[in-house]
Amino acid sequence: MTRIVIGINGTQFEAEVEPRMLLVDFIRDVAGLMGTSTGCDTSACGACTVLLDGRSVKSCTVLAVQANDREVTTIEGLGADHPLKRAFHDDHALQCGYCTPGMVMAAASLLAENPSPDEGEVRRGLEGNLCRCTGYHNIVRAVLDAAAVTRS
Repeated sequence: MTRIVIGINGTQFEAEVEPRMLLVDFIRDVAGLMGTSTGCDTSACGACTVLLDGRSVKSCTVLAVQANDREVTTIEGLGADHPLKRAFHDDHALQCGYCTPGMVMAAASLLAENPSPDEGEVRRGLEGNLCRCTGYHNIVRAVLDAAAVTRS
């Protein structure tokens, strides 16, 4: 067992964990935050995407011990009135909602790096996140709309 401390959404979580524990499991089982989904366990779907020190990562590919003394932001950490959350709602960019937290977190990372993406850049920025319910058109529009709101 290894004792680690991870900041998640501004709160410190300390626990003794198995060295092989995944960050997604730490977020859900130790921190009790259920917005981060476990989708495929192979890093293909992106449902588990979070920000680690401000950069998007698939939390099913990161060991919790690798996040020791680092800061994680999950969908819960963005706040209820975040422009991306509003745009996803307003643009009907979700259906079942399973992939939505990962999509929003990947989009947040994209907009932090590029506040004025074009459609192609949004599509490339979200390539690692899969949605089985939508055709991505509304998701791309939501990210572009959130970018416009954030810039103004």
